[in-house]
Amino acid sequence: MIIILSSCNATRFIPDDQALVKSVKLDSVSEEFEAKALTFVQNDIRPNSRLNLALYNLLNTKKGKYRTDRVRAIGEAPHLLDSSLVEISRLQIEKFLATKGFFKAKVKSDILVENKKATITFTAEQGPEFKISSINYEIADSAVAKLYQENRPKFTKMREGQRFDSDSLAFEREQIFRLMKQNGYYDYVRQFVRFDVDSNLNSSQAKVIMYLANPTDKNSHQVYTIDNSFITIRNSDALTDSLIKDTVNVDTQFNFVDYSGKFKPKPIARYIYIKKGDIYNIDKEDLTYDRLYDLNVFRTVKIDYAKMSDSTNRLQPRYDIVPLKRMSNRVEGEYTFNSGRNGFNVGNTYTNRNLFGGAELLEVKAKYGVLFDANATGNLIDKIFSRDLQLGVNLVLPKLLVPFPIPMMGKNGIPHTTISSSVQLFDQKNAFSSRVFINSITYDWVETKYKLHTLTPINIEFRKGKLNPVFRDTLRQRGYELYVRTNNRAFFNLGSQYAYTLNTIRLNTYSNFIYLRGAIDAAGNTLGLLDKVFNFKTDTAGSKTIFGLPYQEYVKLEADVRFYRSLGGEKQFIFRLNPGIGIPHGNSEQLTFEKNFFAGGSSGVRAWQARTLGPGNYNRASLGTDEKANTLRRNLRNLDQLGEYKLEGNLEYRFKIADNILNAKVKGATFVDFGNVWRKSSAAAMIENPGGEFKFNKFLGQLAVGTGAGLRFDLNYFVFRFDLGIKVKDPQFKGSDQYVLKYLFNKSEFKEKYAITNYPDVYRLVQYNFGIGMPF
Repeated sequence: MIIILSSCNATRFIPDDQALVKSVKLDSVSEEFEAKALTFVQNDIRPNSRLNLALYNLLNTKKGKYRTDRVRAIGEAPHLLDSSLVEISRLQIEKFLATKGFFKAKVKSDILVENKKATITFTAEQGPEFKISSINYEIADSAVAKLYQENRPKFTKMREGQRFDSDSLAFEREQIFRLMKQNGYYDYVRQFVRFDVDSNLNSSQAKVIMYLANPTDKNSHQVYTIDNSFITIRNSDALTDSLIKDTVNVDTQFNFVDYSGKFKPKPIARYIYIKKGDIYNIDKEDLTYDRLYDLNVFRTVKIDYAKMSDSTNRLQPRYDIVPLKRMSNRVEGEYTFNSGRNGFNVGNTYTNRNLFGGAELLEVKAKYGVLFDANATGNLIDKIFSRDLQLGVNLVLPKLLVPFPIPMMGKNGIPHTTISSSVQLFDQKNAFSSRVFINSITYDWVETKYKLHTLTPINIEFRKGKLNPVFRDTLRQRGYELYVRTNNRAFFNLGSQYAYTLNTIRLNTYSNFIYLRGAIDAAGNTLGLLDKVFNFKTDTAGSKTIFGLPYQEYVKLEADVRFYRSLGGEKQFIFRLNPGIGIPHGNSEQLTFEKNFFAGGSSGVRAWQARTLGPGNYNRASLGTDEKANTLRRNLRNLDQLGEYKLEGNLEYRFKIADNILNAKVKGATFVDFGNVWRKSSAAAMIENPGGEFKFNKFLGQLAVGTGAGLRFDLNYFVFRFDLGIKVKDPQFKGSDQYVLKYLFNKSEFKEKYAITNYPDVYRLVQYNFGIGMPF
């Protein structure tokens, strides 16, 4: 606030004969063109961003004046009134209106200066709107004329009776260029098209004539066909000299010369769409570029063409390719904290981008997370609350590896087969340990560039959970027998998963779109059918088993729906809903711990730490206030706040703060988050999480609400994020006490009372989140 308020006094640094531009107005311009017309105002006489100007003033002023030496490149220098730039802007707006069909438009400028602050007003007299009275075409090549006339209705924006707009002429020129390049006309350039516009100033009519000329000294445009292709792969340093080369011919048309010695030609030739005998087509060239880059093994790809010397109008494609470094290593980290619990996650990913020479991707991942209890006594080791170690290996193949023939699937995106294996070791002190081993095979393919399908037909899991004996006995004494049975055991899981994603490619844009990801996870259906045939054995708990282990049966559904709306520039509004439901059935009375939903965290309801929200109106004070209850509360932490149902939602406004602060683009966000998880109604849920059951008549009273703001530091190759979340409504309380925001500045008594009823839990109204990447 101090920095922003200091910008209000920026004029004190400006000499008396100068003025700071505070406002630029545009009058009497149609609303349709107003925003675009303002872009023709010169940047140096547009009003400053208050924050950017304040940062500049803070670091580039001395003794009441602006520095003239050692100027720091941060923020934005003051935009001072310059009459010459005002005149240039006036002329540019006038010319812009003429391109929109207002040939008689006149613009005047007025400048008002008060207290060294300038207001610039541009007032337009648009005049009459000129319309196209006729469109004529003069195309010298009859074959080109026929091609144009056949395709023109598909793309043209020039029509008789419409307002003249020079953008429609430019669009027509560009569409003709694409049309010619799609139909073999390799030598065609945009300059072959020109337009003449004859305007009758009295009748406000414009006649348009389009000319499409032939090449100089030729009677027609030439159509070219594709001959053999020559592909040169350099080493990762882009060198070829003094290197041994591998030379291979594929399909009698692709001649590979590999100086890196790392690539097999057939997997690469699979995604080259420029084929021998085809006419030249720029779309196939663009598609080849896209797919070769999508292989994620090449740093640069350049395609040129050599004309054959035999006058047959044939082209030889020449590919010059530089691969990426074969191996890389990436370290990532995340840290979350408040006064009660602090923790971090650190991960390392080793990548081999071309394991077998066919653009196969090998990833070896290791991730370690630890959570500390700030209220625990002893040394740092004694304060460790939980530890989570994950190890995984993924092998990604750039094709669908199936035992039967399938059509080629690559025009919209490269399909992949992922074979993965992972191990997770989780330990929570004096409470619970889990060992998980997962093997799966997954296929993903792109239906269109906006629609992605992911199918995991086989997902084999082995999980072993073990409760601390003292903790287990305490749970049983309190009637948590179902919780013990579902977590203190080993089991087998055979399932399948499917996910559909829409518009991932648009996530880094500022357009208006809807993002959707829907997923289903089902397990035990096949084993359930086999049980009806083979009648599997039953264990002492009454569960059917395979290989001596009980198996799971459940269906889990989850959706992530987001509405992105552009507010101009780099301003954006996002509304997100993330519902989910898990249904155990058959051989399962309850979802296993890992398959339940959890709420809170840096990508959900950010005012709560992960796994500390809900379920429903559940308050851990219900466990009691004696020493046994305090111990139980400590051991259950992060284990009891879960549910079979979930709903999270977010409203977030994103905006740019500064283009360059410490070499990073800084963006801001304000947000409101809401949501919770719920238990399905059952006798066990009422015992384990009283108030946590889902009921329609209590739904609104069970929603948590948080708000806050954040900063995103965009370093191009990754985004570092900091979010501050503040609790507004906490459903663990009753009635008006749910609106905990009222305690933000008067919280001592409230926190002391909570510490008595919920010890060792500490209540925090503010949650800090650090992370890599956007929250969603």
